[in-house]
Amino acid sequence: MTEFVLFGGKGGVGKTTVAAASGLSPARSGHEALVVSTDPAHSLSDSIRAEIGGEPTEIRERLFGVEVDPNDGLDRYQEMFETMEDVLEEAGVDVESQADGIGNAADLFSSGVVPGSDELAGLSGLARYVDTDDYDYVVFDTAPTGHTLRLLDLPGIMADALSTAAEVHEQVQQKANVQKTLMLGLLAIRHTDDPTAIVEMRERMDRVESVLRDPEMTTFHVVTIPETMAVEESVRLAEQLPGFEVPVGELVVNKFIEDPGDCERCRADWAVQEDAIDGFRDRLPGLDVQRVADRPGEVTELETLDRVAEDLTVS
Repeated sequence: MTEFVLFGGKGGVGKTTVAAASGLSPARSGHEALVVSTDPAHSLSDSIRAEIGGEPTEIRERLFGVEVDPNDGLDRYQEMFETMEDVLEEAGVDVESQADGIGNAADLFSSGVVPGSDELAGLSGLARYVDTDDYDYVVFDTAPTGHTLRLLDLPGIMADALSTAAEVHEQVQQKANVQKTLMLGLLAIRHTDDPTAIVEMRERMDRVESVLRDPEMTTFHVVTIPETMAVEESVRLAEQLPGFEVPVGELVVNKFIEDPGDCERCRADWAVQEDAIDGFRDRLPGLDVQRVADRPGEVTELETLDRVAEDLTVS
């Protein structure tokens, strides 16, 4: 069974480095590991100084990386959302009202806004690899906090919306007694008039949602740095994850000063970091805290990635 591990947190805390390093241990143990970057910043290539594209590229023996294009499938998804909205409105359904019984589907169309490219890229990556048999361990380097939270909610919302669209599509066809309706724009995502296309996509969204919430398959680790401002956002993220029913693993505190030595400034910074970590422990008592030492120089080479991996025990 494939194990899925997600790393999330605010921008600039080293999520990509931690995510890539976490894949080294299973790869060394003989397992096939894949690091999927859904962050539009795509710093995976920069972290390892290797060209990583839209198809899995071998970084090390049994360790692969892939960067999901933010525009991958964006037109298709946006067309689907827009056509779905047209169909619902054509059938007399007020997509901005919960009173019409369409449930969370209305969230997709609130104020005319559909999910952005960041969320869709993440969803595309999840949907692509959620049923993979090619890898034993799949790591997701997610976009910054706000995008990640919406991503976690998106599969369920889409599944609801697709279910509603399928029902409305059937009603419209029955009432109008025609073969072609506006819904064909949605069905065109598989170039077929067969309504099973909607069902298949809905089932895929159900599958993504199920995997994300399965503690036997998935763990979400929060990555942060030991600074006062980072404490607040990281605590909020860790506190919100249970609301999405996503299994929470550990709090990974990156860039920690391991030994300040005799440097007075280093000692002062180290004291601030210790206070920040105490803050994490006080406010998140049920979450294990794991420290990753700050390394001299930029973490841009595999040798340095190895050293980061030595500090990691998350899985």
